[in-house]
Amino acid sequence: MKPYFPMFVPLEGRRALVVGGGAVALRKLEKLAPYGATIRVIAPQILPEIETMQDVEPVRRAFQPSDLHEDWAFVIAATDDSRANHLIAEQCGCRHIPVNVVDDPAHCSFLFPALVQRGPFSVGISTGGASPTAAIWFKERIEAMAPERLEDILLWLHAQRPAIKAAIPEEQLRAAALRRLFAACMEKGAPLDDEETEGLL
Repeated sequence: MKPYFPMFVPLEGRRALVVGGGAVALRKLEKLAPYGATIRVIAPQILPEIETMQDVEPVRRAFQPSDLHEDWAFVIAATDDSRANHLIAEQCGCRHIPVNVVDDPAHCSFLFPALVQRGPFSVGISTGGASPTAAIWFKERIEAMAPERLEDILLWLHAQRPAIKAAIPEEQLRAAALRRLFAACMEKGAPLDDEETEGLL
């Protein structure tokens, strides 16, 4: 069994398609929500929670093959009809569109990992379908390791980079300074104030 290669791709401003409007589709959409894609949802019945989600375009009707086109970043087949899901996967394959068939790895061209996401921090965990329980075990431990204000820390560190690059032109010294700042933030569990920052540069 070969492992799946983890790829991180920008979704902001891109468009995707979800076929299905029930609880399974909702779970996938909730995972995707922080990443900025605009997602069309096609199904005869669509949960109200889906219809009110930001960046979701609900379309209340049955799926048609003409709904597939190469502009989709990916397609998720999340209907309660396995034959319909397999047909969608086959048609996506013919059009070279990445497709995820929910709970059916054999018909997927990509899998959804177990996700830990806080702001710009994303960790995807996959066992290639061998043990979802193991993926969840690692996900829970990574979540427990990450400080509550990790997003604030990462955004603060990002904001410091231009000034530190200007103040410390030598690459190795700059990298060491950034490591010190990161370690101090993690120990504190929050961004540093000006005095704390100056003491580490």
